[in-house]
Amino acid sequence: MQDHEDCPSPSWDNPATHPPAWQDAGAETVFENPWMRLTRHAATAPTGAVADYVVMRPKNLALGVLPVHPDGTVTLVGQQRFALKSYSWEMPEGGGPEGEDPLAGIQRELAEEAGLTARSWRPVLSLDLSNSITDERAMTWLAWDLSPAPTAPDPTEVIAVARVPYLTLMAEIERGAVRDALTVATAYKAYHMAREGQLPGWLAHAMLHRLD
Repeated sequence: MQDHEDCPSPSWDNPATHPPAWQDAGAETVFENPWMRLTRHAATAPTGAVADYVVMRPKNLALGVLPVHPDGTVTLVGQQRFALKSYSWEMPEGGGPEGEDPLAGIQRELAEEAGLTARSWRPVLSLDLSNSITDERAMTWLAWDLSPAPTAPDPTEVIAVARVPYLTLMAEIERGAVRDALTVATAYKAYHMAREGQLPGWLAHAMLHRLD
């Protein structure tokens, strides 16, 4: 996965006050498949305590995009998710292999899952996901100037597509009906971007004023 060299420090952070870093005396791979590795480490904590640490290391960068239409609606996809055995409504998401341009990867996922291409893209977030147990990273975008494209879902996926007002998505997040972490984080950041003049004025107005 990507390293943290491009991650800025918060304005209040003072590296001189940081405790010692975790130490790793050696690792073994305990499981591996085409999508991830599990590594077990003889670790020493910043306190000096010995720890037996297992890390899940995905082989793809997590990617997501919130597609916004001129009328302020967004396209979401619905599918069954195995780990929680639940049905989930999300923005189009997928994995980008190491070495692939992340934007190219999410453009592929947008077409495959939602049947859309976009001429305009705006980066939204770079995230560390569940950083106590995994080194998985994520990147998300907003996309607009949308056009239809052929869909090509994964053989394991049965995907439904819904187009809903952006403010309806926000209300369903508040209600707890949309819980996917990338979707929730991206939707909230998009609200901030629209309110703070970081998006084209017409797009921000459509997102923030369509109610039905």
